[in-house]
Amino acid sequence: MDEMLREYLPILIFLALATGLALILILAAALIAVRNPDPEKVSAYECGFNAFDDARMKFDVRFYLVSILFIIFDLEVAFLFPWAVAFGSLSDVAFWSMMVFLGVLTVGFAYEWKKGALEWA
Repeated sequence: MDEMLREYLPILIFLALATGLALILILAAALIAVRNPDPEKVSAYECGFNAFDDARMKFDVRFYLVSILFIIFDLEVAFLFPWAVAFGSLSDVAFWSMMVFLGVLTVGFAYEWKKGALEWA
């Protein structure tokens, strides 16, 4: 039992320090924070509606469309990085399969652009 405690003691110390630091930072932010929001600070930012309004109000669905498009193209980059790192050891089939993938994404992007999905105004 004593040996097991000796093995886990550094982990327990680390967890205690991390928890203590987290609590100190949260309390410091709550005590030191400036609480005088101006109209610009509480205005609509990324979500498209006012920050302190009725939660059940109707709002523009284009916000969700833009966020979904962002996720799609973000996942494209997630596929491109490992492919680019291993590019030297890949075969021609891997190259052309990625070109087909990028072609499909380009066609989808052109379609979204043509339909006006990227226009906010």
